[in-house]
Amino acid sequence: MSPLKTHARRVAGLSACLLASAAMTGCAWLSGPQAWEKGNLAKPQMSMGGDPLEQRFQQHISTSKEAASGGYGVGGGGCGCN
Repeated sequence: MSPLKTHARRVAGLSACLLASAAMTGCAWLSGPQAWEKGNLAKPQMSMGGDPLEQRFQQHISTSKEAASGGYGVGGGGCGCN
C-alpha cells in the first residue's frame, strides 16, 4: 500500500474519531431550564407525581404498613400516638 493511501486512511480515521467525540458531547451548554422556562415547570401539570390527593393517600398507606411515621413532616412513633 502506498504511503499516500496510508496517510489518507489515518486522516479519515482521526476525523471520524473527532466527529464522534464531538457528537457525544451533545448540547452540554444548553442543559437545564432557562430562566423563561421555569414558570412553565412550576405549573401543577408538570409535577411528577400527578394527583396530590392520591400521593397523600399513598403516603398514608406506606406509613401504616411500615408502622412508623416521619419523613413527611409528621412526628411520632410506630405505636400510633402522635
